[in-house]
Amino acid sequence: MNKKPIISSLFVLALLALACANPLNSPTQPPAANVETVVAATLSALTAAPASPSTVAPDSTTSSDILPHSLYYLANDAAGILQVYRLEKDATTVSQITFETANVEDYGVSPVDGSLAYVVNNQLFTINADGGNRSLIVDGGALDEINPFVNKLSNPVWSNDGQTIAFGYKGLNFYSIASGQYNLLIPNQIEDQGNGFIFPNELIFPEKFSPDGNKLLLTLGYYEGASAAIYYPNGGALVRLQGEHRGIICCDTARWSADSASIYSASSTFGMFAAGLWKVDAATGNVSTLFLGDFDTDPIQAAEAPFLAPDGNLYFFYASLPNTGDMVNRPPLQLVRSAPDGVTNRTVLRPETFNLNNEYLWSPDGRFVIIAIAPIADVYAGGIPTLIYTDAAKGGMELGKFATNMQWGP
Repeated sequence: MNKKPIISSLFVLALLALACANPLNSPTQPPAANVETVVAATLSALTAAPASPSTVAPDSTTSSDILPHSLYYLANDAAGILQVYRLEKDATTVSQITFETANVEDYGVSPVDGSLAYVVNNQLFTINADGGNRSLIVDGGALDEINPFVNKLSNPVWSNDGQTIAFGYKGLNFYSIASGQYNLLIPNQIEDQGNGFIFPNELIFPEKFSPDGNKLLLTLGYYEGASAAIYYPNGGALVRLQGEHRGIICCDTARWSADSASIYSASSTFGMFAAGLWKVDAATGNVSTLFLGDFDTDPIQAAEAPFLAPDGNLYFFYASLPNTGDMVNRPPLQLVRSAPDGVTNRTVLRPETFNLNNEYLWSPDGRFVIIAIAPIADVYAGGIPTLIYTDAAKGGMELGKFATNMQWGP
């Protein structure tokens, strides 16, 4: 092990839990999504109300709608409980979709009709886009107080045709809308070591279906660290990553290319794992390191939110930092564009640096990205949703006061 300072295993697990609702969290600890509830109690600005769209420069080439799709997100209601909200394409009209008495822990949106699948009190529900027809489809039961990952429900993800919901529960599951039944496809690998201690060798939960609908990106959670894999529903093949080295590719940080042939992933955190930018071949799992920030690299190259746009360019947030040997986490980043290799013709698109970024959601055409910017440094989940155009002349706008787990609707 290199003797230079590294991020401790427990700290890495905490970061992973914030990034992907890691089921290793103990139920005696506040869930990651509660961070914004705490902030809401201290900062009155953190509400679900949207900002005025008048701050954005109009785009004469599009309709009057600012957003290409409705925007779903989690935010606190008046009682401080996390609920699902929807911001319409006009970037002004907000609707509260769920009205639960406990925090909505996670959710997914049907790309067909905007229906929701969401988790509350370790139960998985579906609900129509208008909030009607609330139905319990899976009851995970009371969480194991010592080992909550044993039966924790998480990560509902809709298939592209809206007929299947993938979710995590004792492994990877598929729920069929037509039959109303679910099947455990790949079980978690856990080891009962006695005396109430159960060791998680490998936990599996879904992240994103590919644009062609034929593949599903998975996160593989371990006691220390995590990885990713590609699951092929037609045939059940599981392709694991090959050649990650010190990269950390997991936890909703990876994004599919439009042709579904590859996955891009990036990290701006350096310590126990390397920072950098990676491309994964979805057929083989082979990982190509496009650039790296590690112990033996100076400068450290860090990146976030890579998106290979329809115009053939790769858009991402980037920083080149001197290697002082200290860990790096959430450094100031600039929005850049490059060739698909992440290096050729790399150009800074905007003069600003973006700091405390917790979440990114790209528009499908690459015209803009929505960033959830933490209101204070101690918030590691969600933030102020801010639309930033890749064309600096068009400026940007705040879309609300606070949002986490942002997702596009239909």
